[in-house]
Amino acid sequence: MELTLGPLAYHWTPERRADFYARIADEAPVSTVYLGEVICSKRAPFFEREIPRMIERLTRAGKRVVLSSLAEVMLKRERQATDGLMEIEEHEVEINNAAGLLARGGRAHRVGPFLNAYNEATIDWMAGQGATHVCLPAEMPRDAVAVAAQAAATLGVGVEVQVFGRAPLAVSARCYHARAHGRTKDNCKFICEDDPDGMPLSTGDGQPILRVNGIQTQSESYIELLQELSGMGALGITHARLMPQDVDMVAVAHVFDEVLGGRIDPDEGRARLSAICTGTSFSNGFWHGEAGYRHISRRADAA
Repeated sequence: MELTLGPLAYHWTPERRADFYARIADEAPVSTVYLGEVICSKRAPFFEREIPRMIERLTRAGKRVVLSSLAEVMLKRERQATDGLMEIEEHEVEINNAAGLLARGGRAHRVGPFLNAYNEATIDWMAGQGATHVCLPAEMPRDAVAVAAQAAATLGVGVEVQVFGRAPLAVSARCYHARAHGRTKDNCKFICEDDPDGMPLSTGDGQPILRVNGIQTQSESYIELLQELSGMGALGITHARLMPQDVDMVAVAHVFDEVLGGRIDPDEGRARLSAICTGTSFSNGFWHGEAGYRHISRRADAA
C-alpha cells in the first residue's frame, strides 16, 4: 500500500505553499502528490503560476503528480477552468465534480472523495466512464470499504482511503468564512487566509465541533487510522491518503510510513503523532461504523 498526499484545501500564502511542496518533494515518503484548488476558485490565481515549478520539483524527486479539480463548479469561469484542466494529458487528473466527468469525456482519470463513490455499482459505473482510481469518501465504514475495494479490484481500479487529516464533510454554495466576518462571498477579502487549519466552530456551550474552510465544512478532529493500517491491504485498499494540515506534514508522513512498514507499532506511532499535532484530537469512528468524532481503541480486524 502506498502513501499519498491529498490536495491542500486551505488558503495558504504562495510562499508558504511553495515551501511546503519543496519539503514534501525532498523529505516526505509519499509516492503521489495531489495539486490544485479543490475548494474556492478565487484562491487559484494566487498560486497557479507556480504549479509548473511545483510539478517539476515533485517529479524530479520521484513523486507522481495528480492535478485535482474543484469540488463545486457553479460559475462560468469555474466551468472553463475545469474544462481546461480536463484537457491535460501529460499528468493524471482527479475529478471532484460531475462537470469534470462531462469535460473529460470518458478519458482516463482518478475520482476524488467529493464524487461519493459509496458502493460497488457506482464504482462500476465510474470505471465505465474512464476512472482508473477512486478515493472513497471519508465517512465510509470498514465493511462498506471492503465491498467497494473488492469490486474495484475486479475492475482494475485503485482504491484510496483517507487515513489522516480533517474529514471533508460538506461544501456549500455560500462561504461560511465570509459570512462569519460580515462579508459576502464576492467581497470576502480572502479572510480564510487567517485560518491555515480552518476556522473553529463551537456549540452553544463552547465545545469545539467543526472547522470552517471557506465553503467547506470539516471535522474538528483529525482522522487517524494508524491502528487500522495493517489490515487495509487485505481489504484491497491500494493507497492511504494524508490530508495536509497546519502541522509538520513531513513528520506526519514519516510516522505513517514507519507504521506501514512495521518499523514501529501503532501505539508508538500515535504517541509521535500526538506530539506533532498538539492541541488536536484524533478520530476513527467512521471507520468503525460509529459516530465520526469518536476514537475507538481497537483494531479494525479484531473480531
